[in-house]
Order: sequence, then structure tokens, then C-alpha cells
Amino acid sequence: MVRTIHLTPMNMLIRPPERRTPTKLFVEVTSRCNLKCAMCPKQAPGGRDHDGDMDEAIFAHLAPAFPQTETLVLNGIGESLLHPGLERMVAMARRDMPANSSIGFQTNGQLMTAARALALIKAGVNKVCVSADAVAPEVFSKLRAGGKQSAVESALSHVRAAALAAGSPVNLGVEFVAMRDNVEQLPDLVRWASRHHVRFILVTHMLPYAKEMAGQAAFETSNDEARALYQEWKARAAAEGVDIGDIGHYYNVFLRIHRSPEDERVVDWVLRMVNDAAARDITLHLARLAASDEGLLQRVETSFAQAAEVARKFDIELKLPASVPRKERHCDFIEDGSAFISWDGDVHPCYFLWHKYHCFVGGSVKKVKPHSFGNLRERDILGIWNGEPFGDFRSEVVRYEYPFCHDCNAALCADVREEDVEDCHLGAVPCAACMWCTGVFQCLQ
Repeated sequence: MVRTIHLTPMNMLIRPPERRTPTKLFVEVTSRCNLKCAMCPKQAPGGRDHDGDMDEAIFAHLAPAFPQTETLVLNGIGESLLHPGLERMVAMARRDMPANSSIGFQTNGQLMTAARALALIKAGVNKVCVSADAVAPEVFSKLRAGGKQSAVESALSHVRAAALAAGSPVNLGVEFVAMRDNVEQLPDLVRWASRHHVRFILVTHMLPYAKEMAGQAAFETSNDEARALYQEWKARAAAEGVDIGDIGHYYNVFLRIHRSPEDERVVDWVLRMVNDAAARDITLHLARLAASDEGLLQRVETSFAQAAEVARKFDIELKLPASVPRKERHCDFIEDGSAFISWDGDVHPCYFLWHKYHCFVGGSVKKVKPHSFGNLRERDILGIWNGEPFGDFRSEVVRYEYPFCHDCNAALCADVREEDVEDCHLGAVPCAACMWCTGVFQCLQ
């Protein structure tokens, strides 16, 4: 079944998820890469079985959407510059896309040459983001095995020179993946970026795809309202001489038949807190709240604040993520009318459900598999976008009726750990364990 939506100028007044065409297209032109970055799902267990390049004939099946496409991002988990036909795909899209639209990609910069930069800009690229996770070369090489920080500088120089030569403005930026080991380099990276004429810096937290990388995560898992409520009750109890911060002690005394008066007070305060949370529709993962690394969070927030001050000084747009998840969720991918296309032509709804991987958050492992609504070899993008499965998915997501599993005291339960999920609300979308809609992760858009 295909939904019929008449294409008229009035469609521009319709919310992006309800339009007849996607507003943003994220296209994985290749899943191959020339580096082995520690934070990439390609280096972790549970990932894709094989890599490949997108056939240009598959890319052509996106053409019906181009006249209404505002943003085209030409990268996925691979290095876009490895695709020999990248310039031809850019030119094909640029012919039909609106004049003020954005065509860009993210790159590790290692393969960028002066000739390639000029060819891409002449084809129609007007946004380039280069990965730059550290200023210190030794930190950079540790994070991006096989790469050189000097190559990032060369890439930025080549793109800027090509833009000047072609007379075509390019929005030049860098991406910084924040981790424990590099987060305090961010202010210096902003200063470094100012010397290379960078206009924007995109900062995102790292989603650990391997167990050994979980300790590098520099964000909280409990949401902002849960943390605020917990800290409020912890302070109130402390004012009465009761410590509810030792959750292990609470669980021990809670199961005792005979409790001391002191133990009874601990149990009473925790139960009052839990009841208050339930009344406010806030779920609490007590162990995670008690184990929160406040020192790390302070380091992150201090670094972000210092980086923001430097960015203001040099007039650089600094896009910072949240370090504490928002309870009020907002899926930018669905709300902005996005579609994600793998190199083999499969069409997906978002970054979270684009690839196969395991992720490790808050001491739990979540297995994710791609969620596809069809393949461009069989139907063009409009047929898939307007099909009932994709349309129903978008409608379900923006209702935000699914739970946020990372706050649950049972997180992650057997219902959502595995690839095929049915959350405790019996929802139809596998989004309960996704943190993208809480503001912690960001991507080039």
C-alpha cells in the first residue's frame, strides 16, 4: 500500500515527517575505510559482514527526491573519498536540488588532495566536515589508527583553496568525538580550528561499540530530571542525617526481615523518593544514579564552557552535545524528514538503526540490527518513503510513547537487549534504548 499525498507548494507547510518527499538524505556511498578508528563500529564485534561501494545506478534511484531535498550528506561508516564516482554523484544531485540546498560529507581527511577538493567543489559540494579529535599528534594517532593529524590540516587547506579558486563558498568544519582521554583538548582544538578558517565545529559524545571502549564514555546515562530529583532527595535526606547515596546498603537492608531504626530510615527515604518519582512520571535507575561520576561530568562541562568562550572569540559556530540526556526527547532524524541509505541500497530511518552493531552504555550491552523499509534496487526512494511501513514508523516515533530504557531500574532487560525488541510498552518501534533523541550524540546534517 502506498500513501497518496499530492505534491503542491502547500506541502512545504506540512511537517517534514508527513511530506511526500524526504527533506534530508544521508547516503553511504561506501562502507570501506582507510583507517581503523577506535571509536568506530567497524572495529567492534557484532558489525557488518562485508563492505562495498554504492553503485551509481542505485544512487540514481534517489533522483525523484532531489527537487525537494534540502540536505544531502554523502557518508556513512566508510570514507567517502574512497568512492571513485563521488564527484559524478554530487553533480547528479546538484542538477536537481534547490539552489540553496546543502551537499556535504564528512571525511577523515587523509585522502584529500588539492585536485580532489577542486573537483568536488566544482561538482557542487558546499559543506565539508573533517574529523579532528585531538590537537596533539600522539593523541590523534592513538584514536585514529593509521591517520596523521597533519593530513587533517592539509585537507582543510585544500578545501579552502579550492573554494577560493572555484569562487564557490564552502561551509568548512571539523567534528570532535568527546571521550575521557581527549575532552580537555577541545578548547585548544577550537583555537587550532580558528587558524585553519573553520566555520563550525561539531562535537558529539562517543557511543561505545566495543566493551573495552565503554570506559571512555564521557556522558551520563540517567536523564536530567531523574538526576535532579535524586540530588534533591539525597540533599533532603542528608539534612536529616540519612545517607541514601549508598544504594548497595539500601538493597541489603531492604531485604532484611529485622531492620535497625537507622536502616528503617534509609528504606523510608528511598521509598519516598521512588514514590515521588513515580508521581512525576520519572523513572530511576538507582544504582547508576548513585555511581554517577560527578568529577568527570564537571571536567566535561568545564571543557565545553571554555571551548564555547573561545569559539565566541573567533566567531566559530560550536555545536555542543548534552552530557546529561534530556528526558524530553526529540528525534531530529524523524522530525526533520530524514532517510538513510546504505551502500547496497537499503533505506533506513536514522543513525541508530542504520547498521548492525553492539553498543555498551551504562554497564549494559544493546544489540542493534538495521531496520530497513526496502531497497532502491526494487523501488525508488519516493515509493519507499510513502509506503505504509515507513510512514507508520515515522508517525509512531514522533508520538514518543515508548519508554527510555536507560533510566529503568531493570535496564537493560531481556526485552530490549537483543536485536528483535518489544519494550515494556509493547511499542512497534525499536527506539526505547536509543539515546540519539536525548541530545547526547550529534552528526553532520
